[in-house]
Amino acid sequence: MATAPKTGGIHAPVTPSPELAAVVGSAALPRSQVISKVWDHIKKNNLQNPANKREILADDKLKKVFGKDKVTMFEMNKHIAKHVKA
Repeated sequence: MATAPKTGGIHAPVTPSPELAAVVGSAALPRSQVISKVWDHIKKNNLQNPANKREILADDKLKKVFGKDKVTMFEMNKHIAKHVKA
């Protein structure tokens, strides 16, 4: 018996703000995919602080999402949440 795909919580599609769309694209995505694409951007552009891997050093695109030059991994989700609409 097939189960229905999950559609609530972290699986619910969200629409990124224009600032966040510059990083993850403008298509509606599950929140988990948004976070994954932000991490892809961070890794591709080498934005983790080498002295403290928990710290993200924002480039121009991420500064518009975070509102500051650097955030911790834990703060990052709070800032991203302000840039998505269910």
